[in-house]
Amino acid sequence: MKYGESFFDIGYLLFAIISGFVILTRSVNNKDTTGKIMGYAALILGCGDAFHLIPRVLNYFADRDFTMALGVGKLVTSVTMTLFYMFLYYLWMLVYGSEDNKRLSMAVWRLSALRILLCLFPQNGWLQNDSSMVWGIIRNIPFVILGGVICYLYYDKRRQDRNFRLMWVYILLSFLFYIPVAVFAGIIPMLGMLMLPKTICYILMIIAFLRKSSDILRQGNKDA
Repeated sequence: MKYGESFFDIGYLLFAIISGFVILTRSVNNKDTTGKIMGYAALILGCGDAFHLIPRVLNYFADRDFTMALGVGKLVTSVTMTLFYMFLYYLWMLVYGSEDNKRLSMAVWRLSALRILLCLFPQNGWLQNDSSMVWGIIRNIPFVILGGVICYLYYDKRRQDRNFRLMWVYILLSFLFYIPVAVFAGIIPMLGMLMLPKTICYILMIIAFLRKSSDILRQGNKDA
């Protein structure tokens, strides 16, 4: 099991980070703002998850105490996941040509800031890698609301872009896999296996980014 999971984790990190650089390179060449948002989103997702997944892999093979590294890695991942969904919000505005709704944007910013602030409380027990179920619920309330908002936005526009027509499904499933882990994994460790299908949802999101980036690149070549 440790070899299969480790291979999957490293493969996912490489895929996310390399994809981010590929999309960013395309966007720079075409002066494409949408591509930049997708590239940064993929990079922040891959780099953020690396803080948790690399210590997890090392913990399988190295005879050292990775308790603090795993806990701090979960903190970093919690923050970067929040930032990732903020990028998804601004990507939604760019792709669908939506006007900047100040009330909606303010709600997204406030939910994100509250989520990050709650993650920084010492009661989360990151340094001991031992978060309580109560704080697992508290810090994820604004995050789940944020995810619900972003999911609905992509659902509402699902027919307007072929690359992102299933984005709302990936977002919804990622949260359905994530919530039991965030809340109950301390009591039922086997729930941690749900992070694998959650990660697959992120891979599918990045694949959608790559397809959208390719479409933009082809369109740019035609116009040139």
